[in-house]
Amino acid sequence: MDVSLAVLVFLAASFGGGFVLISVWNTLQENAKKQDGEGVGIAPLRRFVSPVELLSRQFISAFACALVFPFLLWCKGVSAALLLIFVGIIAAVIGWRLPIFYYNKKVQDRKSRFDGQILHLAMNLSNGLRSGMALPQALEGASSRMPDPMKEELLVVLRETRLGLDLPEAFERLYRRMPGEDLRLLLTSIRLSLQTGGSLAEILSRMVETIRARTEFQEKVKTMTAQGRFEASAMSLAPLVVYILLKVIDPELMKPLTSTVVGWCAIGTVAFLLTIGFVIIRKIVTIDV
Repeated sequence: MDVSLAVLVFLAASFGGGFVLISVWNTLQENAKKQDGEGVGIAPLRRFVSPVELLSRQFISAFACALVFPFLLWCKGVSAALLLIFVGIIAAVIGWRLPIFYYNKKVQDRKSRFDGQILHLAMNLSNGLRSGMALPQALEGASSRMPDPMKEELLVVLRETRLGLDLPEAFERLYRRMPGEDLRLLLTSIRLSLQTGGSLAEILSRMVETIRARTEFQEKVKTMTAQGRFEASAMSLAPLVVYILLKVIDPELMKPLTSTVVGWCAIGTVAFLLTIGFVIIRKIVTIDV
């Protein structure tokens, strides 16, 4: 009778949980489709993944992490149900964020490559204007000579101007897609020159020197803060290295750390404190120029 009751409770919980997950999935999918149609929300990620695809990958990642990590603990001999449930919830939350972290990293890498090409863009525009080209022609020539992602963004600007958008507005849309201090300086100079009728080639030549000086200063700052970034990584990896060494030297000594509830609580506490320390050090050594 007790076994039958337990089976019925398990089946009821399974059906209830499945119904809740399906309802949540449908609601989130509708919101993702609405965002995809309105062009809001996760627009920076749209170049790599649509909102609906991102939502699907988040669900898959969260479900996989929620199953895998408790199963690994159970294989290690951990049988405390509350601990396994807690680990499953934490793993699901981490798994839910993993796809966003991955695509945000791709967005940041693309943004970094774009920022590194702004100096070459200013030089190409200056040389093109000095050779007698108009600004749209200089932009088209620069887009044909420069690699991605600068080439992609310049082609978007040219396509928008061909469709009837003013060049300053197309530049403003470019800045909203790829915000940055160097790009803002460059686009502000171009906009003011177009409004006042000054020598754009001369202004761009001065902008090249300004952007080059800013780039050199940023490289000096990165060099000066390299030790702090290394200390943050070393501090975070030190407990793992110590654990591996002690595990190799004396496996029995380290066995309670991965086979008891207290041991896993200690691992979680250390991981939490190391994460806080890593974030604080990175904030200290990150200097906005």
